[in-house]
Amino acid sequence: MLAGSMGAMAQTAPTDAKTLAPVTVREKAEAPQGKDSIKVERTTIGKGNQELRNIPQSITVLTEKLITDRNFDTMKDVLRNTGGISFQAAEGGEEDIKLRGFSLQGSGDVFVDGIRDPAFYERDTFNDDRLEILRGSAALLFGRGSTGGAVNQVNKQPLLINQNEVDVTLGNHAYRRATGDFNIKTGESSALRINAMVNKADNNGAGSSIDKTGIAAAYRFGIGEVDEFSVGFYQLENNNGINYGIRWIKPTSASPTSTSQLNPNLDPDAYYGMDSDYNHGRATYGTLSHVHRFSGDTELKTVVRKGRYTRDQRATLWNFAGAAAQPNGQAVGLDNFGPNTVLTRAAQNKVQDLDTLYGQSDLSSKFEALGYKHELLTGLDFAHEERTVYGTTQTTAQATAAGLSRPNTTIGTPDDGASIPEGSRLFGMSNNYTSNGYGIYAQDLVQLAPMWKLLGGLRFDHMQADYNAYTASTGVQTGNYSMNIAKISKRAGVLFQPNDLMSFHFAYATSFNTSGDAYSLGATNAETPPEESQNLELGARIDSADKRFTTRLALFQSTKLHERNTDPLIPIAILSGKRHAQGLDLDFTGRLTPQWEVFGSYSWIPVARIDIGAQGAEGQGQRPSLTPKYSGTVWTTYQITPQIRVGGGLNFKGKQQPNRNPGFFSPGYVTADLMAEYTVIEDKFTIKGNVNNVTNKLYGDALYTSFYVPGAGRTMQVTAKYKF
Repeated sequence: MLAGSMGAMAQTAPTDAKTLAPVTVREKAEAPQGKDSIKVERTTIGKGNQELRNIPQSITVLTEKLITDRNFDTMKDVLRNTGGISFQAAEGGEEDIKLRGFSLQGSGDVFVDGIRDPAFYERDTFNDDRLEILRGSAALLFGRGSTGGAVNQVNKQPLLINQNEVDVTLGNHAYRRATGDFNIKTGESSALRINAMVNKADNNGAGSSIDKTGIAAAYRFGIGEVDEFSVGFYQLENNNGINYGIRWIKPTSASPTSTSQLNPNLDPDAYYGMDSDYNHGRATYGTLSHVHRFSGDTELKTVVRKGRYTRDQRATLWNFAGAAAQPNGQAVGLDNFGPNTVLTRAAQNKVQDLDTLYGQSDLSSKFEALGYKHELLTGLDFAHEERTVYGTTQTTAQATAAGLSRPNTTIGTPDDGASIPEGSRLFGMSNNYTSNGYGIYAQDLVQLAPMWKLLGGLRFDHMQADYNAYTASTGVQTGNYSMNIAKISKRAGVLFQPNDLMSFHFAYATSFNTSGDAYSLGATNAETPPEESQNLELGARIDSADKRFTTRLALFQSTKLHERNTDPLIPIAILSGKRHAQGLDLDFTGRLTPQWEVFGSYSWIPVARIDIGAQGAEGQGQRPSLTPKYSGTVWTTYQITPQIRVGGGLNFKGKQQPNRNPGFFSPGYVTADLMAEYTVIEDKFTIKGNVNNVTNKLYGDALYTSFYVPGAGRTMQVTAKYKF
């Protein structure tokens, strides 16, 4: 029986002893996911609101509590402390992620509340309820995407409570950050939530300087009722500095390039760019959503999001000047590196806009048919994306005349104050990319027997894209390319659940990614079909007897069956490549005792190989770059007294080669973090101190063929939290 409002039904007392109590979904909808715990039971990354044990695929969930305990300010901070993830240094500040040895471009496999978030910007955690990592092929759920998986940021939602929180953090490198989280119950079934952030800091190597603000607001009404609505707005403004990277260095000037290494004689905090460098970006989007509940087991959720993203990057990539320009007339190596070493400075400018419109509608339902229990997920989605890239219109001579040439500098003069009038640099449109796509999918989880469930699903995607190239200075069109694809993705799995503490699974899923995922088409790739991949996984999720602690583990094999390579005889991209990776993922999270909480994430990839590939830098028979054999983190906290809580953890990663396998490795490393918290007033006021990278370890965080971005050195921060 459904009469007007489930919320109203929940408030009606039964008038007869034989009358069944009405069912409400409000309590489930309002259950906190991770405000006060690092362990959760449900996820939204798999479409709908599902129990983790019913998804035959590895999912790592990092809750708000874990994020705030460790003072993770960006999505990249969270990911780098997770097993199986590495970073390529390429475009300056972008999340160019590798998971299980396969690329997750920040433009393709990052989502916010299950909706693609393709822009190039550094994502902040101020509005995150949690972050979810789906490992392995994810095309059935999201359409085009890589083999490695997907990352989903879950925004904070209004709840039916009055609760406010303000956090202020101060630290070394002039670090200042303030966040506010204000949740206001505005009616019996409505609430408003506002989150705000301001963050500033001086340079700290990898992060460069920070100057950003954020605001997010959401209003929900009809919460828990038959029809629930939500309207939201989000804006993040970055006006940061940018440290493009540090050059690898050879042991001696005569050493081969294959012996290159990190530079231990260079302060990672030293900045050799220009005072006029900056990385200004703005991400803005509005979201409308509606949930219609046909019953307590069936609901239809529809979401529309309009986004606008801008980026204006003026960066300096420095390099060692040639031998003739050096004081001793020799090429640079560690044996002659010093204060008088001369550096050149080159422009790495990137100006672009991205406009997006996404719509999706998902139906989830539990029912019985033909004698079996079913959990059905089905839906459709639409995506419109338009990206415009701008190039400089000035010739080299004109730029020089305008004072836009970057002067040389030396190692002994970091932060030399040199500046150029970036405002006089002129730009015109150099290319424009527009795509439209839609997808439709259906997936059913069938209870075959008391302990066995079978999953099967199919998805169809169609995508059409156009790319136009122009001469920036004249606006004359120089090229036009189109892409039209249609693709079917598959997902299948079996679950064995002998009791409510154990769930074992075996799963198979496919994925594909197109040439247009990078928003760039050309004569060499416009006609190239999508790459195809598959993922096999054997895994388990096991809870402790009291359900306070969970262990998740999985054996996997991910294979890119058809990988793009450039044919040496004809200059086009063809699907001639193949690579695979095999390994083990392991997560554990929860409480060992009421006072002792633990989180761990580990990935071991002993086998990774390019089976078929082009000869050369990253060729056939080699281990793929940016694929360390092991990586992970361990974090634990202990409540010593009702007022005092302490914590600590280790982050580690094995050696790995930069992209294109240049023949040398960035060494493995281990860093340590510490935390201590004192509750001044229970449930009101706490003070927390964090020291990250306690030993000030030098390591390569993001790697590229010719340079690397170092990990942040030792940071010390104190946070005051006030709830009211």
